[in-house]
Amino acid sequence: MALFNMENPLVLTFGILGNQFPTFKFALISHLVLHVHKKYTRSLMPTFYRILKKKSTEGFQSVPYVVGLLSCMLWIYYATLKSNETLLITINSLGSFIEAIYIFIYISYAPKNAKILALELIMLLNVFGFGLILVLTHFLVKGSQRVHVLGWISVILSVSVYVAPLSIMKKVIQTKSVEFMPISLSSALLLNAVMWFFYGLLLKDFYITVPNIVGFIFGVIQIILYLIYKKCK
Repeated sequence: MALFNMENPLVLTFGILGNQFPTFKFALISHLVLHVHKKYTRSLMPTFYRILKKKSTEGFQSVPYVVGLLSCMLWIYYATLKSNETLLITINSLGSFIEAIYIFIYISYAPKNAKILALELIMLLNVFGFGLILVLTHFLVKGSQRVHVLGWISVILSVSVYVAPLSIMKKVIQTKSVEFMPISLSSALLLNAVMWFFYGLLLKDFYITVPNIVGFIFGVIQIILYLIYKKCK
């Protein structure tokens, strides 16, 4: 029976490892989430560079980035209502910065109608929409209920971010060209969704986990479309 005595070095060692494994696993996933998100933001750079080089937005759209900015803003607000959500705040602050840069570049080179549409969307979603959510959840919803309400709003917005490229996917099918759907962005989107899914799973946070299931599905669909149409002229 000495083998099972807590004074036995092997038992003590494995006991410590067993207790620390969840912490190690969480730290590992957190590191991977941060690394993958950096890759995701870098995957946007070719789009930025192309617009700057050609001084034209061509077939690119502002909707995914305006909605993405609103989603980042809401996740930051959501994270401030919870404890130990430094990673969520850090990543979405970086995301907000990148989305804002793209929107600025887009507005600078977009045709007049597209520019007006982008500005209208920003005012409607990022200014009025976010402001309304902030006021309503602050004054009408109290305590822990505020986290749940904001969590559901964030889920809906996150799903919208993943669904936003539907117009691009439709264009790929119609034109049989993947020119405006780079594989680097689609791959990063897929990997980003997977990492956030496991991060939410470890935190047992339903609101982080659910939208990334949708993100995974749309990421897979985009990659399949790319493989089908990449050789088409």
